[in-house]
Amino acid sequence: MKALRYYGRQDMRLEDVPIPEPADDEARLGIMYASICQTDVERWWHGPTMRRWQTEPKTVGHETAGRVEAIGTDVRGLSVGDRVMVNNIRPCTECYWCIRGLQSSCANVNSAGFALDGGLAEYMVWPESHLIKLPDSIPDVQTPLIEPTSVAVHATRRSGVKAGDTVAVIGCGTVGMLTMQVLRAAGARVIAGDLRAQALELALKLGMDAAVNTGDEDALEQVLDLTDAVGADIVVETAGAVVTPPIAINWTRPGGRTVLVGIHAAGNEFDFNEIVGTEKTVVGSVAASPGDMEKGIQLIGDGKIVLDDLVSAVIPLDRVMEDGFERMRRPEKDVFRIMVSPN
Repeated sequence: MKALRYYGRQDMRLEDVPIPEPADDEARLGIMYASICQTDVERWWHGPTMRRWQTEPKTVGHETAGRVEAIGTDVRGLSVGDRVMVNNIRPCTECYWCIRGLQSSCANVNSAGFALDGGLAEYMVWPESHLIKLPDSIPDVQTPLIEPTSVAVHATRRSGVKAGDTVAVIGCGTVGMLTMQVLRAAGARVIAGDLRAQALELALKLGMDAAVNTGDEDALEQVLDLTDAVGADIVVETAGAVVTPPIAINWTRPGGRTVLVGIHAAGNEFDFNEIVGTEKTVVGSVAASPGDMEKGIQLIGDGKIVLDDLVSAVIPLDRVMEDGFERMRRPEKDVFRIMVSPN
């Protein structure tokens, strides 16, 4: 079968590898679609951004769904033909953090597409315990978007948002668009922040309350005008750019909360007096914890998250580098998610 394999910085290869056989507790999936995340692009171009993701070579692809093609002898809850989403994060359940319910910080975490083979391939195997049956209401081509939705759900939980809070989201890419919709579903008033007019227009189309171009000289003043001169209660940064964490902290009101979600390939510098002097809380949010993906599927099924405009292109696996990764590296970044079909 064909699989996109990561060997290291600027070294990914589409190779022929054996079709995997499921272990007793696993199912083999025929991949329906997988999508390319900006984290995949950053890892390809700059190298691993987190120490625990440095294993190679491995098949790339952590946003993926498939149909069950074969099952191991111990699998009881799945049948051949079922459509399933790959819950890509596999915490160990035994370490200090897992025992305390902090599975996204698991010291021994494994993840599809990083430490374990992922879904930018024709087939993959995955434990039944981390496969979620999909409702018929979600089209095949949109199913990979469930994974970044789980990231958005996790970030929203980490934010501590309450109904009536004003929340700004900086970075209106795929994760940003999904995070804004999850926040709206939680009852927040949402301000979208981005450099791209196209992204801000889509944010307003999806029902956000206001949009601010982060490149405007008076961007902070616009946010203050929208918040009775106090700033946003919560700011969520999903862009992963060098300049965006300081913007997120500056937009947060004194005593408010900044949530950093974006993965950064380059280091950042910041005047920490901006935090100390205003008693702001800054927290990180990475990936998802148990229950986040199921919640995301529920929100999509209930129509509270709309995915239609986030599928920018569909490409075959044999064009994944040229039409996928290389396109996503272009400065204009004119895409949200590119879906990859194995055929």
